Amino acid sequence: MIKQKLGKIIIASDSFKGSLTSRQVGEAASRGIATVMPEAVCEIVPVADGGEGTVESVVSALGGELISVVVTDPIGKPVEAMYGVCGETAVIEMAAASGLPLVAEEDRNPLITTSFGTGELIRDALKRGCKKILIGIGGSATNDAGVGMLCALGFRFTDAEGKDVGRRGGGELSGIVKIDSSGMLPQLKDAEFVVASDVDNPLTGPRGASMVFSMQKGADEEMATLLDKSLESFAKVVVKENGKDFSDIKGAGAAGGMGFAFLSFLNARMEKGIEMVLEAVDFDSKLSDADLVITGEGRMDMQTIMGKTPFGVMTHAHKSGVPVIAICGSVESEAVTMLLEEGFRDVVPIVRGNIDLKEALKKEVASKNVQQTVANILSGYVQNDEA
Repeated sequence: MIKQKLGKIIIASDSFKGSLTSRQVGEAASRGIATVMPEAVCEIVPVADGGEGTVESVVSALGGELISVVVTDPIGKPVEAMYGVCGETAVIEMAAASGLPLVAEEDRNPLITTSFGTGELIRDALKRGCKKILIGIGGSATNDAGVGMLCALGFRFTDAEGKDVGRRGGGELSGIVKIDSSGMLPQLKDAEFVVASDVDNPLTGPRGASMVFSMQKGADEEMATLLDKSLESFAKVVVKENGKDFSDIKGAGAAGGMGFAFLSFLNARMEKGIEMVLEAVDFDSKLSDADLVITGEGRMDMQTIMGKTPFGVMTHAHKSGVPVIAICGSVESEAVTMLLEEGFRDVVPIVRGNIDLKEALKKEVASKNVQQTVANILSGYVQNDEA
């Protein structure tokens, strides 16, 4: 039961993609709360699940700053990419430098796409004094096992003739016979890496990076098989050099093997995206005096309970005994009962009836709908309690 008198309400929603940012959802919800419960204290906590919007959410929540850097895109061209800095913590989205949307469809080829630009972002953050790197690795255009990234951080990968290889994509991995870490960036020794990935695939095999994901990055079946063999060859070299095999660890195959690179070379910790973000913004401590949490995302469906933002927020809130209401642009009708059974107090779409999608996505329309929906929800609870 939700209290009739609410002292503190936390609004921790993901963005409504294509419409409102996480903070804008929070601001609109706050206005809705004020019309029904003007005495309530609202705290907006921008959150995301490790993908698009993660940098903006964490920087906004912690009062950090955005840094813009020109780096190398997946096919070797310069691209301006942003990441966040909050004290000694950097927040990076791999997609900003090495994302699939950066490559035109006709140019997508995981044999040549590189993660070098992501390494450049990490290098820039470390040189600015960041000690902790939070990085979401979803949405990549690459299948290079993170070798491009590692090259940018000072690692050398050489073939049988002693020539540097690996920077120019997954097609070069099978030629690597030696790894030299002597030139790695010195700041790496004291750096802590937390990697956000909701992918649990191993590096190679039928469920590996190449066979499952490379075709959406431009590969055909023949290329996917070649890439898988290249990853397998590279993993054997890594095990020989490092003495540890991370290729079968859950998440090693994330982002074309980027997870494997972080585990094998940078002693990283892998987490669900929403868990990384909630830890970064110290969400649990904010729940200690909260009476209600409002969360949400653009669309809620059967996948929501697989680790998306609303489910992560709800799970943490329930541990503190705080009820959770979810709002969304739309909700899959078959999923409503399941979501309520999982623990949401209510799941309410902000759009009812037939409305043109383009119109519904307009910032001013979506903002008004969030405000009105939250006001209606809380008004209903107040009336029920009074009755």
